[in-house]
Amino acid sequence: MPATSKAQQKAAGAALSAKRGDTKVGELKGASKSMYKSMNEQELEEFATTRHKDLPEHKKETKH
Repeated sequence: MPATSKAQQKAAGAALSAKRGDTKVGELKGASKSMYKSMNEQELEEFATTRHKDLPEHKKETKH
Protein backbone atom coordinates (compact mmCIF):
# COMPACT_ATOMS: atom_id res chain seq x y z
CA MET A 1 0.00 0.00 0.00
CA PRO A 2 1.54 3.33 -1.01
CA ALA A 3 1.78 6.41 1.20
CA THR A 4 -1.04 8.94 0.84
CA SER A 5 1.02 12.06 1.67
CA LYS A 6 4.59 13.29 1.73
CA ALA A 7 4.47 13.48 5.53
CA GLN A 8 3.43 9.82 5.75
CA GLN A 9 6.19 8.82 3.33
CA LYS A 10 8.82 10.69 5.37
CA ALA A 11 7.60 9.17 8.66
CA ALA A 12 7.80 5.69 7.15
CA GLY A 13 11.34 6.42 6.00
CA ALA A 14 12.37 7.43 9.51
CA ALA A 15 10.75 4.32 11.02
CA LEU A 16 12.39 2.10 8.40
CA SER A 17 15.77 3.62 9.21
CA ALA A 18 15.26 2.72 12.88
CA LYS A 19 14.11 -0.81 12.01
CA ARG A 20 17.33 -1.32 10.06
CA GLY A 21 19.44 0.06 12.92
CA ASP A 22 20.60 3.19 11.10
CA THR A 23 18.75 5.52 13.49
CA LYS A 24 18.15 5.20 17.22
CA VAL A 25 14.59 4.26 18.14
CA GLY A 26 14.68 6.92 20.87
CA GLU A 27 15.01 9.62 18.21
CA LEU A 28 11.62 8.72 16.72
CA LYS A 29 8.51 10.63 17.68
CA GLY A 30 4.92 10.96 16.57
CA ALA A 31 3.83 9.01 13.52
CA SER A 32 7.23 7.48 12.84
CA LYS A 33 7.35 6.00 16.36
CA SER A 34 3.87 4.56 15.94
CA MET A 35 4.76 3.12 12.53
CA TYR A 36 7.95 1.59 13.95
CA LYS A 37 5.94 -0.28 16.58
CA SER A 38 3.04 -1.41 14.40
CA MET A 39 4.57 -2.23 11.00
CA ASN A 40 7.16 -4.69 9.77
CA GLU A 41 10.14 -3.74 7.59
CA GLN A 42 8.46 -4.75 4.33
CA GLU A 43 5.38 -2.61 5.03
CA LEU A 44 7.53 0.36 5.96
CA GLU A 45 9.56 -0.03 2.79
CA GLU A 46 6.38 0.04 0.67
CA PHE A 47 5.36 3.34 2.29
CA ALA A 48 8.85 4.85 2.23
CA THR A 49 9.53 4.08 -1.43
CA THR A 50 6.32 5.71 -2.66
CA ARG A 51 7.08 8.36 -5.25
CA HIS A 52 6.00 11.63 -3.73
CA LYS A 53 5.86 13.71 -6.88
CA ASP A 54 2.04 13.98 -6.94
CA LEU A 55 1.35 13.51 -3.23
CA PRO A 56 -0.03 16.31 -1.06
CA GLU A 57 2.18 17.53 1.80
CA HIS A 58 -0.39 16.30 4.31
CA LYS A 59 -3.46 14.12 3.95
CA LYS A 60 -6.72 16.03 4.21
CA GLU A 61 -8.84 15.00 7.15
CA THR A 62 -12.25 13.54 6.39
CA LYS A 63 -15.18 14.57 8.53
CA HIS A 64 -17.47 11.82 9.75
